[in-house]
Amino acid sequence: MHVAIPLYPRFTALDAVGPYTVLAFAPGWTATFVAAEPGPVADDRGSLALTATASYADLPEPDVVVVPGGIGTFDVLADEALLGWIRHAHEHASWTTSVCSGSLLLGAAGLLDGLRATSHWAVAGMLRQYGAEPVDERVVVQGRVVTAAGVSAGIDMALELLGRAGGEEAAQAVQLAIEYDPQPPFDAGSLRTAPAGLADRALHLIT
Repeated sequence: MHVAIPLYPRFTALDAVGPYTVLAFAPGWTATFVAAEPGPVADDRGSLALTATASYADLPEPDVVVVPGGIGTFDVLADEALLGWIRHAHEHASWTTSVCSGSLLLGAAGLLDGLRATSHWAVAGMLRQYGAEPVDERVVVQGRVVTAAGVSAGIDMALELLGRAGGEEAAQAVQLAIEYDPQPPFDAGSLRTAPAGLADRALHLIT
C-alpha cells in the first residue's frame, strides 16, 4: 500500500508524522510526503521542516491519502492544486483520511457531504459548511473516508486504518513496535475532561 501525505506551509508536524510512523512501520506499506513541488515544507511552529520527496503530479493515485491539519489549513482551503489532487486521489484510493483540521480540506474538496466527521474541537463546527455532521469522536469511519480528531488522534486513526486494511494482528504488532501505550499524567486531553477555563489558554497555543 502506498500512502501519500500532502504537506503545505504551517501544517502540524504530529498530524503528519504520527500516521507516517504507524503506517511506514507496517510491512508492505510505503509512505511518501508530497507537496506542490518537492522540497522542505515548514510546520506551524516554523522550527521544523519535513521534506516532500514527490510532487502532487508525481503521485496522483496513491492507495491511501492522509491529510494533516494545522493553522496553515486555512490558507489552503481554496488551493485548487491541493484540493484537486485530493479529489482525484480519492477517486482511486482505497482510503482517504485526515487528521485534525485536515478534515476541512476533505470537506473543501467535496468529500464529506452527508457524512459524519470529526476534527480538532476548535474547528469541528466548521465541518457543517461542507455538508458534514460534526461528531465528538476520536476516529470516525464512513465507508472509505476516515477522519481523526486533533493532532495525537492521527496515531489512533492510523492504527484503526491499518487494522481494517491489514488485519488486527498487523496493527497490534505496529502498536507494540512503537510502544504506543499512552498514560498521560493529566486528564485534560478533551473538552469533556479539561478543567474549566483551560480551552481559552489552549486556543492561544494553536492560533
